[in-house]
Amino acid sequence: MSRVKVEAEFLFRASPAILYTFMTTPTCLVRWFCDGVDIQDDTYTFEWEGSEEVAEMVDDIEEERVRFIWEDAEPGEYLEFKMYKSDVTNETILEIVDFCDKGEEEENIDYWKTLMVGLKSATGG
Repeated sequence: MSRVKVEAEFLFRASPAILYTFMTTPTCLVRWFCDGVDIQDDTYTFEWEGSEEVAEMVDDIEEERVRFIWEDAEPGEYLEFKMYKSDVTNETILEIVDFCDKGEEEENIDYWKTLMVGLKSATGG
């Protein structure tokens, strides 16, 4: 099955600094993304319902971008969070880049929409 890149944008009232904290710290990640996380240097071990997934943080620009590569990812695949202020609305834009199997794009976007509800709640909007 072929893999495709999926991109989504979400608007937040929270600053890029707050969103960055929610992408990189264990206490914040468990509030919206996973059930548990262990961080050793740049290696993140995420836990969901008893199973673990390991990712390496390969790009980390404070308050701007975080990029992970999953241990079992296809070549060229990654999970990226980019955050920046809109000059027009002064809201923070969170861009997510993910990859999924072809034909599962809508499910992938729905998954991120569901996670964003929790993230918005945790960050105050």
